[in-house]
Amino acid sequence: MASKDPHFVHLELLVICVDVAVKRAEGRDCSSKSHGFKGLCFSDTNCAHVCRTEGFTGGDCGGFRRRCFCTRIC
Repeated sequence: MASKDPHFVHLELLVICVDVAVKRAEGRDCSSKSHGFKGLCFSDTNCAHVCRTEGFTGGDCGGFRRRCFCTRIC
């Protein structure tokens, strides 16, 4: 069996460590219906703006009834 180049082994370990660190940093998004948005939601930008005033990090329009749902990392 041929021995591996030490630089290659170091690179493999670095890639594995970065992959583990990225997976731990990823968060899950939680969503909640906006209390301040009125009417039907057709603009994600407007929804996100209202959600930021409610303390969330963003928001998206969704659902059959076109409601504004605020999002944040939980």
